[in-house]
Amino acid sequence: MTARLLTVVGARPQFVKAMPVSRAIARAPGLVEVMVHTGQHHDAAMSGDFFQALGLPEPAENLGIHGGSHGEMTGRMLAALDGVIGRVRPDLVIVYGDTNSTLAGALAAAKAGVPVAHIEAGLRVFDRTMPEETNRVVVDHLSRLLFAPTRAAVANLAREGLIEGVSHVGDVMQDAVLAMAAMPVTGESVLRRLGLTPGAYAVATLHRAATTQSPASLAAAVGYLRARLDQTPIVLPLHPRTRDAAARFGVDLAGLTVIEPLGPLDMQRLLADCAAVFTDSGGLQKEAYFHRKPCVTLRDDTEWSETVDTGWNRLWTVADYRPRREIDDYGTGNAAERIVQAIARFLAADLVTPRAATGANA
Repeated sequence: MTARLLTVVGARPQFVKAMPVSRAIARAPGLVEVMVHTGQHHDAAMSGDFFQALGLPEPAENLGIHGGSHGEMTGRMLAALDGVIGRVRPDLVIVYGDTNSTLAGALAAAKAGVPVAHIEAGLRVFDRTMPEETNRVVVDHLSRLLFAPTRAAVANLAREGLIEGVSHVGDVMQDAVLAMAAMPVTGESVLRRLGLTPGAYAVATLHRAATTQSPASLAAAVGYLRARLDQTPIVLPLHPRTRDAAARFGVDLAGLTVIEPLGPLDMQRLLADCAAVFTDSGGLQKEAYFHRKPCVTLRDDTEWSETVDTGWNRLWTVADYRPRREIDDYGTGNAAERIVQAIARFLAADLVTPRAATGANA
């Protein structure tokens, strides 16, 4: 019996996380993956080039949905994905992380009576004003399989009464970083292209809605970076949202080495040779750890609390790091295999039990 998996992605971190899982699905007998790209990140720098760089086939469908408010974007995605699910008729839908694409994929699947697997389940910052937090909570409560990257995530789910279907599998980003490190370097290196000396620069990213939504929040984050330029040059691959916000609010980026967004391999190589990382991103906090680089998170909270507890990361409101130690929660690069094995076991049991009928009037 062959089971069809529908993977929903839309943002560049999800493309990277999907790479090791898609490879593991391709090796698994009896599983077939169909990937759909919502279009949330839509230009070449944020989307198209990623699939080629990571060796992933182009998605079966690109819905081309981006822009607008959170509610508008999610609603359009939900309607489009409802049609995709009707055509593909998957046995399970896989979603990643905490974006609008994640929420739309989980909602569309749940409405169609298709089980959902959430990769990166259980992350919490306990701030419901964050759109990402709302997405995480809703998706976790819709999911049948909840793949938690850390023990803290498992505990978060248990506090919300979510125990069945929960697995601590480690972090697929660890898998992805190891896989990208093994990929050959082609063409001129990113450091040579940017004129950088290994160990003599820092990397920064700014893109969260909370950072870019007002002149004050963006100016505070940029000011924090510029205040550290006397210590080291800071390379800022600039997200389109941040570029637009800086222009709209008149926030001066002078002094920072502003570049276009990088592909996944160049970004990993930039991280590998940097001295430090400054970010408001969730994923980059972990990637800094994978490369054993000190990180400052330009937020008042973090979903990756273990990076702070172990001294590799600190919030920008905190003066110094805690004593440093290794993190054992993230696994050794086998999270994707564990996820796919769990999906195969679940479907082997689920497919022999007919699902309850669903209908438009439900």
